[in-house]
Amino acid sequence: MSTLNSPALRTVDVARRAGCSVQQVRNLERDGVLPPAARTAAGYRRYTEVHVSAALSYRALAVGTGPVGARRILRAAHRGPAQEVLALLDAAHARLDRERTDLGLAREASVLISAEPVEDVRPSDSMSVSELASALGVRPSALRHWDAKGLVVPDRVPPRGARRYSPAQARDARIVHQLRGAGYRIAPLRALMPGLRQGHRSEDVRAALASRDASITVRSRALLDASASLSAVLAAAAGT
Repeated sequence: MSTLNSPALRTVDVARRAGCSVQQVRNLERDGVLPPAARTAAGYRRYTEVHVSAALSYRALAVGTGPVGARRILRAAHRGPAQEVLALLDAAHARLDRERTDLGLAREASVLISAEPVEDVRPSDSMSVSELASALGVRPSALRHWDAKGLVVPDRVPPRGARRYSPAQARDARIVHQLRGAGYRIAPLRALMPGLRQGHRSEDVRAALASRDASITVRSRALLDASASLSAVLAAAAGT
């Protein structure tokens, strides 16, 4: 990885330049994120600029694609060929692109759904689990899971307590379905849904979607920031 002209750096030097701790540098080398360091006769590690670039790449990639994905990309960079690294990066960008697309669809759908009138409700307007699942394009087990987690709680009809979804509850389910598709986890949705049920306030949904949008932007920028340092790692691996 390193060249004969690369200046020797101590572990603490790499840590300072990469903005991490000395132990983190050692951990990154142990995990294959950094290439193995040369050792002095006394056993001290001697790093190079390539190690700094690898550490900087990992920090940015960990934000952009997660620690597991970042480790996979850096290990591939050290192994070569470059095509494997580029394929992993393309996949990371594609995932973010899908998230942006899903987010846009969720934003459009939530505005339309929250504006739907639910006045003049009749018992015949309610839907069973299978009917609503079919309408949403999800499995009935997803609706039961949302019920168990308190996201969309239907009415229960005696004598057997069968689930029946009123128009308002069906609207809740459609919003949850869109937000889940946009990447929202159960816990944030559980905090969001009570406010929506009180008045289906579109500003709450917009705030939640804006937060998700900001997260995607941060991760996308992190992938961009990783480009220069990762390019240096690839160049060193190729001996150029």
